[in-house]
Amino acid sequence: QVQLVESGGGLVQPGGSLRLSCQVSGIRFSLHIMAWYRQAPGKERELVADITSGGRTNYADFVQGRFTISRDNAKDTVSLQMNSLKPEDTAVYYCHAQSTTKSLKYWGQGTQVTVSS
Repeated sequence: QVQLVESGGGLVQPGGSLRLSCQVSGIRFSLHIMAWYRQAPGKERELVADITSGGRTNYADFVQGRFTISRDNAKDTVSLQMNSLKPEDTAVYYCHAQSTTKSLKYWGQGTQVTVSS
């Protein structure tokens, strides 16, 4: 059974920081590109950042150097460090895994991030 379990969301003031984590099980973690997506109310889900098994990263333009994605292939975890958070970062954040060997994708259940004073 494939599971992607996110944690670390919550309420934070503008300018604050949060660290999201995703624990993965049931797949060969090293054979998947890991990513974080987000979906705000009334908007489409969008890519925040992704990272290959080798550590190559890609970020959405709106991140602007504020977020850092990382992964631990020994612990099957992927994290997203978010700094200088803005109200427009408010969304449900989803962990995503895409197989590099098959046409398979997996989603976590999401974790709410709310940036508000």
